[in-house]
Amino acid sequence: MARPPKLRRVEFIPNIQHFVPLSIQTNTIGENVLLIEEIEAIRLKDLEKLEQEECAEKMEVSRQTFQRILNNAREKIADSIIKGKAIRIEGGNFTRNICPVRCLDCGKEWKESYENFEKVINGEYSCANCRSKKIICLHTNGQKFCRRNCWRRGRID
Repeated sequence: MARPPKLRRVEFIPNIQHFVPLSIQTNTIGENVLLIEEIEAIRLKDLEKLEQEECAEKMEVSRQTFQRILNNAREKIADSIIKGKAIRIEGGNFTRNICPVRCLDCGKEWKESYENFEKVINGEYSCANCRSKKIICLHTNGQKFCRRNCWRRGRID
């Protein structure tokens, strides 16, 4: 059984998520779907001008994984420009932040997507080791979930 893919950390989700060539009707052309992590890779490498290793660190993936994500994004963009296809931005395997967490009952520590903390608050999430629902973010000092270092409707200090 293959392990689940690692979440890619992204800092930016674009507001505009669909691009269509000006002179072509949308229902008669092809479309490429760019994943959110592919847009993040383009942003970091091509707009922010960061080195590949820095980009990979920011997205919390290996350099090889970052390069693969970047190549996929560039191929889709080139195909859209050359062949006049639309670009839709959606989906992917990403998170806005990854937090170190601890189970208060068994002491197990792991990294978790911040989006799962809503499940923690609602009592729908538990420790994989002991099934306890007493889970905290280690960025906080005993609070149930991270407020200082995680993204949720903008950074909360």
